[in-house]
Amino acid sequence: MNNMNAIGLNIETSKNLANSLNDLLANFQLYYQNLRSFHWNIKGEKFFELHTKFEELYTLANLHIDELAERVLTLGFKPLSSFSEYLQYSEIKEASTIEQANEIILNLLTSLNILLVKERNALLISNEANDEGTNALLSSYIVEHEKLVWMLTAYNR
Repeated sequence: MNNMNAIGLNIETSKNLANSLNDLLANFQLYYQNLRSFHWNIKGEKFFELHTKFEELYTLANLHIDELAERVLTLGFKPLSSFSEYLQYSEIKEASTIEQANEIILNLLTSLNILLVKERNALLISNEANDEGTNALLSSYIVEHEKLVWMLTAYNR
């Protein structure tokens, strides 16, 4: 019996990894939607700079969402694909009523910390699976999000 998937990784370990990536995907979807809301609803003196920054961030998050879903498919599993699933699995919650810059930045920092924990957990599983493709993807997200945490923290002082 063959216990390897199409890319030569153990099926059971790949299933655990796909579940972890789906958890990350659900959280990314809420992060993305919150960024859209922040982009549309930001008010105050920092409007122009943050409106532009949120567009940059949600465009990047949208790319990551696609990459995560495609990686789950590459592993041989089905990505979560409905908002009811995203809401069920996401630790990040909707933030539709936040309009002030300081509150938004604090929300983003909380969301990024959640993403970082989930990225690092998925990275542990992908290391165990000897899955260099997922390792590279997750490592790039971690580097990006750590830098963003630093920048948002510096901005909000």
